[in-house]
Amino acid sequence: MANWKGRDVITMREFDRKDIDEVHRRADAYYDVAKHKRQLDVLRGKVMASLFFEPSTRTQMSFDTAMERLGGQRIGFTDPQKSSVFKGETIADTMKMMEEYADVVVMRHPNEGAARIAAEASSVPVISGGDGTNQHPTQALLDTYTIRRAKKGIDGLTVLLLGDLRYGRTIKSLAMALSHYDVKLQLYSPPQLKLAPFVVDEVRQRIKVQELNSMDFAHADVIYATRVQKERFPDEEEARKYAYVIDAEKMREAKRDAILMHPLPRIKEIAAEVDADPRAAYFEQAFNGVPVRMALLALVLGK
Repeated sequence: MANWKGRDVITMREFDRKDIDEVHRRADAYYDVAKHKRQLDVLRGKVMASLFFEPSTRTQMSFDTAMERLGGQRIGFTDPQKSSVFKGETIADTMKMMEEYADVVVMRHPNEGAARIAAEASSVPVISGGDGTNQHPTQALLDTYTIRRAKKGIDGLTVLLLGDLRYGRTIKSLAMALSHYDVKLQLYSPPQLKLAPFVVDEVRQRIKVQELNSMDFAHADVIYATRVQKERFPDEEEARKYAYVIDAEKMREAKRDAILMHPLPRIKEIAAEVDADPRAAYFEQAFNGVPVRMALLALVLGK
């Protein structure tokens, strides 16, 4: 097992299969604690600083819940206008203060590369909750965990990633995570929203990648849909051109044992009627953020 204590979690490029499997094993140990809303004292006396410079629901709240379930405490903010960054303080200076207050820092930031800057400035471990259109490593860890639990493993699966592959940071991280397993990756998006070629090339070095010309569900064991990231577009009207909907009729094209995932929030790309489909896995996927983030917090704090 890798030496996890004090480790930063910034990008999936720094994780290999053994690392991912270790997080999953630890998450399994915490799953029932999270499901039954119990509390441990694993991180009693430890403090997590939660710095969210960009809106979040699931990532921020699941990290907070994870810390509480492990017996630790949380400080931080969800509104950057209430922080000194709003006054012009640099990320590096903010981190120098946070390392005096907290044992671990979780940060989301709208700028690509901000998580790396924070980690380099901090003497305590930094976990990225997403930085711009770059990466979202903890989402990839909970996504692969969801696939493993639902499909009893990851090897041998065909995984379809669809929607906004250009701006969706969850897609980049998940593709890199899946490339450590024996999977076939399918990609579908409008031509203007394709996954960056450098990511495709990197993943193709390890696994087979197929770019589809239509939204074909027929061969996928896992269907991973993403919303169009309208906040990343210079013009929201442009973003609306790429809207799509997965409804009950579309799901009839999918395998009977396929699962449908989404990192949430969904806007209109998955119709509410699909929630009743037993293949809809996105709410369980969101819950899995708690045991996975419990695992990460315990690991980087040496517990």
